[in-house]
Amino acid sequence: MYTPRSPGLQKIYRDAALVLVVIFILILLMMVQLLLFPFNHQMDKTIRTSSGTVGAADYLDVGCPNPCSLVLVESIPEGMHFGLNSTVNPSIFDGWMKLLSEAERSIDIASFYWAMRNTDTHTSEPSASQGEEVFQELQRVSGKLSVRVAVNKPSKSQSLADLSVLEQSGAEVTVVDMLRLTTGVLHTKFWIVDMRHLYIGSANMDWRSLTQVKELGVIIYNCSCLAKDLGKIFEAYWSIGGSNSSIPSPWPSNYSTPYNEKTPMELNLDNTPARLYFSSSPPALCPEGRTDDLTSILSIIDDAEEFVHVAVMNYIPVTTFSYPKRFWPAIDTHLRKAAFERRVSVRLLISCWQHSDPSMFPFLESLAALKSKWKPLDVEVRIFVVPATQEQMRIPYSRVNHNKYMVTDRVAYIGTSNWSGDYFQNTAGVGLVVNQTDSNTRIPSSTVAEQLRDIFMRDWDSPYSKTMNNVEELTSTCKYI
Repeated sequence: MYTPRSPGLQKIYRDAALVLVVIFILILLMMVQLLLFPFNHQMDKTIRTSSGTVGAADYLDVGCPNPCSLVLVESIPEGMHFGLNSTVNPSIFDGWMKLLSEAERSIDIASFYWAMRNTDTHTSEPSASQGEEVFQELQRVSGKLSVRVAVNKPSKSQSLADLSVLEQSGAEVTVVDMLRLTTGVLHTKFWIVDMRHLYIGSANMDWRSLTQVKELGVIIYNCSCLAKDLGKIFEAYWSIGGSNSSIPSPWPSNYSTPYNEKTPMELNLDNTPARLYFSSSPPALCPEGRTDDLTSILSIIDDAEEFVHVAVMNYIPVTTFSYPKRFWPAIDTHLRKAAFERRVSVRLLISCWQHSDPSMFPFLESLAALKSKWKPLDVEVRIFVVPATQEQMRIPYSRVNHNKYMVTDRVAYIGTSNWSGDYFQNTAGVGLVVNQTDSNTRIPSSTVAEQLRDIFMRDWDSPYSKTMNNVEELTSTCKYI
Protein backbone atom coordinates (compact mmCIF):
# COMPACT_ATOMS: atom_id res chain seq x y z
CA MET A 1 0.00 0.00 0.00
CA TYR A 2 1.47 3.40 -1.02
CA THR A 3 2.06 5.80 1.84
CA PRO A 4 2.51 9.48 0.89
CA ARG A 5 5.74 11.01 2.20
CA SER A 6 5.64 14.16 4.20
CA PRO A 7 7.03 17.33 2.55
CA GLY A 8 9.83 17.40 5.15
CA LEU A 9 10.90 13.86 4.38
CA GLN A 10 10.83 14.54 0.62
CA LYS A 11 13.12 17.56 1.13
CA ILE A 12 15.62 15.41 3.07
CA TYR A 13 15.71 12.89 0.21
CA ARG A 14 16.20 15.65 -2.37
CA ASP A 15 19.06 17.18 -0.35
CA ALA A 16 20.71 13.80 0.12
CA ALA A 17 20.47 13.08 -3.61
CA LEU A 18 21.97 16.49 -4.41
CA VAL A 19 24.87 15.86 -2.02
CA LEU A 20 25.55 12.48 -3.66
CA VAL A 21 25.55 14.07 -7.12
CA VAL A 22 27.98 16.78 -5.97
CA ILE A 23 30.28 14.18 -4.38
CA PHE A 24 30.20 12.10 -7.55
CA ILE A 25 31.12 15.12 -9.70
CA LEU A 26 33.97 16.07 -7.37
CA ILE A 27 35.35 12.53 -7.44
CA LEU A 28 35.10 12.49 -11.24
CA LEU A 29 36.94 15.83 -11.50
CA MET A 30 39.69 14.61 -9.15
CA MET A 31 40.18 11.46 -11.23
CA VAL A 32 40.46 13.49 -14.43
CA GLN A 33 42.90 15.87 -12.75
CA LEU A 34 45.09 13.02 -11.50
CA LEU A 35 45.16 11.49 -14.96
CA LEU A 36 46.13 14.74 -16.65
CA PHE A 37 48.26 16.35 -13.90
CA PRO A 38 49.56 13.68 -11.52
CA PHE A 39 51.73 16.20 -9.67
CA ASN A 40 49.23 19.05 -9.56
CA HIS A 41 49.60 19.33 -5.79
CA GLN A 42 52.78 21.31 -6.42
CA MET A 43 51.46 23.54 -9.19
CA ASP A 44 50.97 26.46 -6.82
CA LYS A 45 54.67 26.44 -5.91
CA THR A 46 56.89 28.76 -7.95
CA ILE A 47 60.56 28.87 -8.83
CA ARG A 48 62.31 32.02 -9.92
CA THR A 49 64.23 32.11 -13.18
CA SER A 50 65.92 34.88 -15.08
CA SER A 51 62.85 35.29 -17.24
CA GLY A 52 60.51 35.73 -14.30
CA THR A 53 58.53 33.24 -12.24
CA VAL A 54 57.50 29.84 -13.54
CA GLY A 55 55.46 27.02 -12.09
CA ALA A 56 57.29 24.31 -10.24
CA ALA A 57 55.69 21.92 -12.71
CA ASP A 58 58.47 22.96 -15.09
CA TYR A 59 60.83 21.16 -12.71
CA LEU A 60 58.64 18.15 -12.05
CA ASP A 61 59.58 14.67 -13.14
CA VAL A 62 57.46 14.01 -16.20
CA GLY A 63 59.58 11.17 -17.50
CA CYS A 64 62.14 10.92 -20.29
CA PRO A 65 60.34 10.28 -23.60
CA ASN A 66 63.58 9.34 -25.37
CA PRO A 67 66.47 7.16 -24.18
CA CYS A 68 69.09 9.30 -22.45
CA SER A 69 72.63 9.32 -23.79
CA LEU A 70 75.70 9.49 -21.53
CA VAL A 71 79.25 10.38 -22.54
CA LEU A 72 82.29 10.34 -20.26
CA VAL A 73 84.50 13.35 -20.96
CA GLU A 74 88.07 14.08 -19.90
CA SER A 75 90.70 16.77 -19.91
CA ILE A 76 94.16 15.31 -20.51
CA PRO A 77 96.89 17.88 -19.73
CA GLU A 78 99.05 18.96 -22.63
CA GLY A 79 102.14 16.77 -22.86
CA MET A 80 100.52 13.69 -21.26
CA HIS A 81 100.36 10.66 -23.53
CA PHE A 82 99.04 7.17 -22.90
CA GLY A 83 99.62 4.06 -25.03
CA LEU A 84 98.39 3.73 -28.60
CA ASN A 85 95.56 1.34 -27.65
CA SER A 86 94.60 3.15 -24.45
CA THR A 87 91.13 4.40 -23.61
CA VAL A 88 90.28 7.73 -25.23
CA ASN A 89 87.24 9.88 -24.42
CA PRO A 90 85.91 13.15 -25.85
CA SER A 91 87.38 16.28 -24.25
CA ILE A 92 85.53 18.39 -21.71
CA PHE A 93 86.19 21.39 -23.97
CA ASP A 94 84.39 19.74 -26.91
CA GLY A 95 81.59 18.65 -24.57
CA TRP A 96 81.07 22.16 -23.19
CA MET A 97 81.11 23.66 -26.69
CA LYS A 98 78.55 21.10 -27.85
CA LEU A 99 76.31 21.95 -24.89
CA LEU A 100 76.57 25.63 -25.80
CA SER A 101 75.68 24.87 -29.41
CA GLU A 102 72.67 22.81 -28.29
CA ALA A 103 71.32 25.50 -25.94
CA GLU A 104 68.04 27.03 -27.10
CA ARG A 105 66.45 28.47 -23.95
CA SER A 106 68.58 28.33 -20.80
CA ILE A 107 71.95 27.55 -19.25
CA ASP A 108 72.37 27.17 -15.49
CA ILE A 109 75.90 26.74 -14.09
CA ALA A 110 76.86 25.96 -10.48
CA SER A 111 80.53 26.70 -9.87
CA PHE A 112 83.25 27.14 -7.28
CA TYR A 113 85.05 30.02 -9.00
CA TRP A 114 85.76 31.47 -12.47
CA ALA A 115 89.12 31.92 -14.21
CA MET A 116 88.41 31.32 -17.88
CA ARG A 117 90.90 33.83 -19.33
CA ASN A 118 94.60 34.58 -19.19
CA THR A 119 93.79 37.88 -17.51
CA ASP A 120 92.34 35.95 -14.56
CA THR A 121 95.58 34.09 -13.88
CA HIS A 122 97.96 36.89 -14.94
CA THR A 123 99.45 34.64 -17.61
CA SER A 124 99.93 34.73 -21.36
CA GLU A 125 99.49 31.02 -22.03
CA PRO A 126 98.42 29.87 -25.52
CA SER A 127 96.72 26.91 -23.80
CA ALA A 128 94.18 29.32 -22.27
CA SER A 129 92.56 29.66 -25.71
CA GLN A 130 90.05 26.87 -25.06
CA GLY A 131 88.79 28.48 -21.86
CA GLU A 132 88.59 31.85 -23.56
CA GLU A 133 86.59 30.33 -26.42
CA VAL A 134 84.09 28.82 -23.99
CA PHE A 135 83.86 32.15 -22.18
CA GLN A 136 83.29 34.11 -25.40
CA GLU A 137 80.48 31.77 -26.40
CA LEU A 138 78.87 32.11 -22.97
CA GLN A 139 79.15 35.87 -23.29
CA ARG A 140 77.52 35.74 -26.73
CA VAL A 141 74.53 33.63 -25.66
CA SER A 142 74.02 35.55 -22.40
CA GLY A 143 72.21 38.26 -24.33
CA LYS A 144 69.99 35.75 -26.11
CA LEU A 145 69.23 32.95 -23.65
CA SER A 146 68.54 32.75 -19.95
CA VAL A 147 71.99 32.29 -18.42
CA ARG A 148 72.28 31.93 -14.65
CA VAL A 149 75.38 31.30 -12.57
CA ALA A 150 75.52 30.33 -8.89
CA VAL A 151 79.06 30.83 -7.60
CA ASN A 152 80.82 30.61 -4.27
CA LYS A 153 81.68 33.92 -2.62
CA PRO A 154 85.25 34.54 -3.77
CA SER A 155 88.21 34.55 -1.45
CA LYS A 156 90.71 37.42 -1.46
CA SER A 157 92.75 35.65 -4.15
CA GLN A 158 89.76 35.05 -6.41
CA SER A 159 87.84 37.39 -8.69
CA LEU A 160 84.35 37.86 -10.12
CA ALA A 161 85.71 39.63 -13.21
CA ASP A 162 84.45 36.97 -15.63
CA LEU A 163 81.00 37.03 -14.13
CA SER A 164 80.84 40.82 -14.22
CA VAL A 165 81.40 40.62 -17.98
CA LEU A 166 78.69 37.97 -18.32
CA GLU A 167 76.29 40.09 -16.28
CA GLN A 168 76.90 43.05 -18.58
CA SER A 169 75.98 40.74 -21.46
CA GLY A 170 72.69 39.73 -19.84
CA ALA A 171 73.48 36.82 -17.54
CA GLU A 172 72.24 36.62 -13.95
CA VAL A 173 74.66 35.80 -11.14
CA THR A 174 74.07 34.94 -7.52
CA VAL A 175 76.94 34.73 -5.02
CA VAL A 176 76.51 32.06 -2.35
CA ASP A 177 78.26 32.84 0.91
CA MET A 178 78.76 29.26 2.05
CA LEU A 179 81.38 30.31 4.58
CA ARG A 180 78.70 32.27 6.45
CA LEU A 181 76.00 29.65 5.93
CA THR A 182 77.87 26.41 6.66
CA THR A 183 81.56 27.39 7.21
CA GLY A 184 82.32 25.68 3.88
CA VAL A 185 82.39 26.59 0.19
CA LEU A 186 80.25 25.97 -2.89
CA HIS A 187 82.53 23.39 -4.50
CA THR A 188 79.96 22.12 -7.00
CA LYS A 189 80.68 21.97 -10.74
CA PHE A 190 77.73 21.30 -13.04
CA TRP A 191 75.78 22.66 -16.02
CA ILE A 192 72.11 22.28 -16.95
CA VAL A 193 71.11 23.20 -20.51
CA ASP A 194 67.46 23.69 -21.53
CA MET A 195 66.48 21.53 -18.54
CA ARG A 196 67.35 18.67 -20.90
CA HIS A 197 71.13 18.19 -21.03
CA LEU A 198 73.64 18.26 -18.17
CA TYR A 199 77.31 18.12 -17.25
CA ILE A 200 78.77 17.17 -13.87
CA GLY A 201 82.38 16.49 -12.98
CA SER A 202 85.65 17.66 -11.50
CA ALA A 203 86.41 20.53 -13.90
CA ASN A 204 86.11 24.06 -12.55
CA MET A 205 85.24 27.05 -14.70
CA ASP A 206 88.94 27.57 -15.26
CA TRP A 207 90.93 27.47 -18.51
CA ARG A 208 93.48 25.24 -16.79
CA SER A 209 90.76 22.62 -16.30
CA LEU A 210 90.68 22.19 -20.08
CA THR A 211 94.38 21.96 -20.95
CA GLN A 212 96.60 21.88 -17.85
CA VAL A 213 94.72 19.78 -15.26
CA LYS A 214 93.54 16.17 -15.59
CA GLU A 215 89.76 16.15 -15.16
CA LEU A 216 86.86 13.75 -15.56
CA GLY A 217 83.17 14.40 -15.97
CA VAL A 218 80.02 13.16 -17.62
CA ILE A 219 77.61 14.76 -20.08
CA ILE A 220 74.09 13.39 -20.38
CA TYR A 221 71.99 14.39 -23.38
CA ASN A 222 68.22 14.35 -23.93
CA CYS A 223 67.45 13.44 -20.32
CA SER A 224 64.87 15.94 -19.09
CA CYS A 225 63.85 13.87 -16.07
CA LEU A 226 67.42 13.76 -14.75
CA ALA A 227 68.16 17.37 -15.68
CA LYS A 228 65.05 18.56 -13.84
CA ASP A 229 66.08 16.71 -10.70
CA LEU A 230 69.53 18.32 -10.84
CA GLY A 231 67.68 21.59 -11.46
CA LYS A 232 66.20 21.33 -7.99
CA ILE A 233 69.72 21.36 -6.54
CA PHE A 234 70.56 24.43 -8.61
CA GLU A 235 67.40 26.17 -7.41
CA ALA A 236 68.43 25.41 -3.83
CA TYR A 237 71.76 27.17 -4.46
CA TRP A 238 69.97 30.05 -6.17
CA SER A 239 67.62 30.48 -3.23
CA ILE A 240 70.45 30.86 -0.69
CA GLY A 241 72.45 33.35 -2.75
CA GLY A 242 72.92 36.90 -1.53
CA SER A 243 74.06 38.52 1.68
CA ASN A 244 70.86 38.10 3.73
CA SER A 245 69.97 34.52 2.81
CA SER A 246 69.53 31.58 5.12
CA ILE A 247 69.15 27.83 4.71
CA PRO A 248 65.51 26.74 5.13
CA SER A 249 64.73 24.13 7.74
CA PRO A 250 62.82 22.28 6.54
CA TRP A 251 63.13 22.97 2.84
CA PRO A 252 59.87 23.74 0.97
CA SER A 253 58.39 20.68 -0.70
CA ASN A 254 59.17 21.85 -4.25
CA TYR A 255 62.87 21.19 -3.56
CA SER A 256 62.27 17.59 -2.47
CA THR A 257 62.93 14.57 -4.69
CA PRO A 258 61.61 11.02 -4.89
CA TYR A 259 64.96 9.84 -6.29
CA ASN A 260 67.64 8.63 -3.90
CA GLU A 261 69.67 5.64 -2.74
CA LYS A 262 66.53 3.65 -1.88
CA THR A 263 64.40 4.69 -4.87
CA PRO A 264 66.65 5.68 -7.80
CA MET A 265 65.31 6.97 -11.09
CA GLU A 266 64.78 4.15 -13.60
CA LEU A 267 65.37 4.97 -17.25
CA ASN A 268 67.04 3.79 -20.43
CA LEU A 269 70.61 5.02 -20.75
CA ASP A 270 71.92 4.46 -24.27
CA ASN A 271 69.19 1.82 -24.64
CA THR A 272 70.39 0.06 -21.51
CA PRO A 273 68.27 -0.08 -18.33
CA ALA A 274 69.79 2.05 -15.58
CA ARG A 275 69.06 3.32 -12.10
CA LEU A 276 70.40 6.79 -11.28
CA TYR A 277 70.21 9.46 -8.63
CA PHE A 278 72.01 12.60 -7.47
CA SER A 279 73.40 12.85 -3.98
CA SER A 280 74.33 16.16 -2.39
CA SER A 281 76.35 17.64 0.44
CA PRO A 282 76.32 18.96 3.07
CA PRO A 283 73.24 17.46 4.78
CA ALA A 284 71.89 20.98 5.40
CA LEU A 285 71.43 21.32 1.62
CA CYS A 286 69.57 18.02 1.28
CA PRO A 287 65.81 18.61 1.12
CA GLU A 288 63.43 15.73 1.79
CA GLY A 289 64.27 12.65 -0.27
CA ARG A 290 67.81 13.69 -1.26
CA THR A 291 70.54 11.24 -0.17
CA ASP A 292 73.53 13.06 1.29
CA ASP A 293 76.81 12.50 -0.54
CA LEU A 294 78.61 10.63 2.24
CA THR A 295 75.75 8.17 2.69
CA SER A 296 75.82 7.59 -1.06
CA ILE A 297 79.57 6.85 -1.11
CA LEU A 298 79.40 4.52 1.90
CA SER A 299 76.46 2.59 0.45
CA ILE A 300 78.34 2.09 -2.84
CA ILE A 301 81.40 0.74 -0.99
CA ASP A 302 79.21 -1.55 1.11
CA ASP A 303 77.43 -2.80 -2.03
CA ALA A 304 80.65 -3.82 -3.83
CA GLU A 305 81.22 -7.55 -4.25
CA GLU A 306 84.50 -7.74 -6.16
CA PHE A 307 86.36 -4.42 -6.27
CA VAL A 308 86.34 -0.74 -5.30
CA HIS A 309 88.51 1.62 -7.35
CA VAL A 310 88.84 5.21 -6.17
CA ALA A 311 90.49 8.11 -8.01
CA VAL A 312 90.48 11.38 -6.08
CA MET A 313 92.88 14.27 -5.69
CA ASN A 314 92.88 14.24 -1.88
CA TYR A 315 92.09 11.37 0.46
CA ILE A 316 92.40 12.42 4.10
CA PRO A 317 90.32 10.89 6.93
CA VAL A 318 90.48 14.21 8.80
CA THR A 319 88.55 17.49 8.85
CA THR A 320 91.37 19.42 7.24
CA PHE A 321 89.86 22.93 7.27
CA SER A 322 88.45 22.98 10.78
CA TYR A 323 90.21 24.03 13.96
CA PRO A 324 91.11 21.95 15.73
CA LYS A 325 91.37 19.24 13.09
CA ARG A 326 89.43 16.10 13.92
CA PHE A 327 89.77 12.46 12.96
CA TRP A 328 87.12 11.52 10.38
CA PRO A 329 87.35 7.81 9.57
CA ALA A 330 83.96 7.25 7.89
CA ILE A 331 85.12 6.33 4.37
CA ASP A 332 88.39 4.81 5.57
CA THR A 333 86.58 2.42 7.89
CA HIS A 334 84.21 1.21 5.18
CA LEU A 335 87.08 0.57 2.76
CA ARG A 336 88.96 -1.45 5.38
CA LYS A 337 85.81 -3.35 6.29
CA ALA A 338 85.14 -4.20 2.63
CA ALA A 339 88.68 -5.52 2.23
CA PHE A 340 88.79 -7.44 5.53
CA GLU A 341 85.28 -8.87 5.85
CA ARG A 342 84.26 -9.40 2.21
CA ARG A 343 87.71 -9.72 0.60
CA VAL A 344 86.89 -6.93 -1.84
CA SER A 345 89.84 -5.66 -3.88
CA VAL A 346 90.49 -1.99 -3.00
CA ARG A 347 92.63 0.31 -5.13
CA LEU A 348 93.23 4.01 -4.49
CA LEU A 349 94.82 6.35 -7.03
CA ILE A 350 95.68 9.61 -5.28
CA SER A 351 97.23 12.77 -6.67
CA CYS A 352 100.74 13.95 -5.92
CA TRP A 353 101.73 17.57 -6.59
CA GLN A 354 103.33 20.52 -4.82
CA HIS A 355 100.06 21.38 -3.02
CA SER A 356 99.49 17.89 -1.61
CA ASP A 357 98.76 17.94 2.11
CA PRO A 358 101.60 16.01 3.84
CA SER A 359 99.16 14.75 6.48
CA MET A 360 97.53 12.61 3.78
CA PHE A 361 100.43 10.22 3.25
CA PRO A 362 100.61 8.48 6.66
CA PHE A 363 96.94 7.52 6.28
CA LEU A 364 97.56 6.21 2.76
CA GLU A 365 100.59 4.26 4.01
CA SER A 366 98.40 2.73 6.70
CA LEU A 367 95.93 1.54 4.08
CA ALA A 368 98.69 0.21 1.85
CA ALA A 369 100.11 -1.73 4.79
CA LEU A 370 97.03 -3.98 4.78
CA LYS A 371 98.61 -5.76 1.83
CA SER A 372 101.10 -7.60 4.02
CA LYS A 373 102.40 -11.13 4.29
CA TRP A 374 100.31 -11.83 7.39
CA LYS A 375 96.75 -12.54 6.30
CA PRO A 376 97.19 -10.34 3.20
CA LEU A 377 94.33 -8.17 2.04
CA ASP A 378 93.95 -6.98 -1.55
CA VAL A 379 94.51 -3.29 -0.88
CA GLU A 380 96.80 -1.14 -3.03
CA VAL A 381 97.57 2.58 -3.05
CA ARG A 382 99.34 4.43 -5.82
CA ILE A 383 100.03 8.08 -6.43
CA PHE A 384 99.49 9.76 -9.78
CA VAL A 385 101.93 12.38 -11.03
CA VAL A 386 101.15 14.64 -14.00
CA PRO A 387 104.44 15.46 -15.74
CA ALA A 388 105.42 19.09 -16.27
CA THR A 389 108.04 21.01 -18.19
CA GLN A 390 109.78 23.97 -16.61
CA GLU A 391 107.37 26.30 -18.42
CA GLN A 392 104.33 24.30 -17.34
CA MET A 393 105.50 24.32 -13.74
CA ARG A 394 105.23 28.11 -13.78
CA ILE A 395 101.47 27.93 -14.43
CA PRO A 396 99.92 28.31 -10.96
CA TYR A 397 97.76 25.49 -9.60
CA SER A 398 98.07 23.20 -12.59
CA ARG A 399 99.52 19.82 -13.59
CA VAL A 400 97.51 17.63 -11.24
CA ASN A 401 95.06 14.75 -11.48
CA HIS A 402 91.88 16.44 -10.23
CA ASN A 403 89.55 13.42 -10.72
CA LYS A 404 86.84 12.64 -8.16
CA TYR A 405 85.21 9.31 -8.94
CA MET A 406 84.73 5.76 -7.74
CA VAL A 407 83.82 2.61 -9.64
CA THR A 408 82.91 -0.83 -8.33
CA ASP A 409 81.85 -4.06 -10.01
CA ARG A 410 78.30 -2.77 -9.68
CA VAL A 411 78.15 1.02 -9.60
CA ALA A 412 79.75 4.15 -11.09
CA TYR A 413 80.03 7.30 -8.97
CA ILE A 414 81.16 10.68 -10.36
CA GLY A 415 81.43 13.54 -7.88
CA THR A 416 82.73 17.05 -7.32
CA SER A 417 84.29 16.67 -3.85
CA ASN A 418 87.67 15.72 -2.48
CA TRP A 419 87.55 12.97 0.12
CA SER A 420 88.09 14.59 3.49
CA GLY A 421 85.60 15.34 6.24
CA ASP A 422 84.96 19.02 5.52
CA TYR A 423 83.71 18.33 2.00
CA PHE A 424 80.85 16.20 3.28
CA GLN A 425 80.04 18.12 6.47
CA ASN A 426 80.20 21.77 5.38
CA THR A 427 80.92 22.07 1.67
CA ALA A 428 78.42 21.96 -1.18
CA GLY A 429 79.00 19.19 -3.70
CA VAL A 430 77.06 16.78 -5.89
CA GLY A 431 77.52 13.16 -6.90
CA LEU A 432 75.94 11.14 -9.72
CA VAL A 433 75.32 7.45 -9.06
CA VAL A 434 74.72 5.08 -12.00
CA ASN A 435 73.80 1.43 -11.54
CA GLN A 436 73.31 -0.82 -14.58
CA THR A 437 73.74 -4.21 -12.92
CA ASP A 438 70.34 -5.37 -14.21
CA SER A 439 71.51 -4.95 -17.80
CA ASN A 440 71.77 -8.12 -19.86
CA THR A 441 73.67 -6.41 -22.65
CA ARG A 442 76.70 -8.21 -24.07
CA ILE A 443 78.21 -5.22 -25.83
CA PRO A 444 81.78 -4.68 -24.53
CA SER A 445 82.24 -1.60 -22.34
CA SER A 446 78.58 -0.70 -22.69
CA THR A 447 77.86 0.24 -19.08
CA VAL A 448 79.12 3.40 -17.43
CA ALA A 449 80.86 1.36 -14.74
CA GLU A 450 82.78 -0.64 -17.36
CA GLN A 451 83.82 2.53 -19.18
CA LEU A 452 84.91 4.17 -15.92
CA ARG A 453 86.88 1.08 -14.93
CA ASP A 454 88.70 1.22 -18.27
CA ILE A 455 89.76 4.81 -17.48
CA PHE A 456 90.91 3.83 -14.01
CA MET A 457 92.96 0.89 -15.24
CA ARG A 458 94.51 2.99 -18.02
CA ASP A 459 95.72 5.46 -15.40
CA TRP A 460 96.66 2.74 -12.88
CA ASP A 461 98.86 0.92 -15.38
CA SER A 462 100.34 4.09 -16.89
CA PRO A 463 103.89 5.36 -16.27
CA TYR A 464 102.33 8.28 -14.35
CA SER A 465 101.14 5.91 -11.60
CA LYS A 466 103.69 5.10 -8.88
CA THR A 467 103.60 2.65 -5.99
CA MET A 468 103.54 4.08 -2.48
CA ASN A 469 106.98 4.24 -0.89
CA ASN A 470 107.90 5.57 2.55
CA VAL A 471 106.17 8.71 3.71
CA GLU A 472 109.25 10.92 3.92
CA GLU A 473 110.30 10.19 0.35
CA LEU A 474 106.76 10.65 -0.94
CA THR A 475 106.25 13.95 0.86
CA SER A 476 109.52 15.28 -0.52
CA THR A 477 108.73 14.07 -4.04
CA CYS A 478 105.33 15.74 -4.19
CA LYS A 479 106.60 18.94 -2.65
CA TYR A 480 109.03 19.60 -5.46
CA ILE A 481 106.98 18.46 -8.44
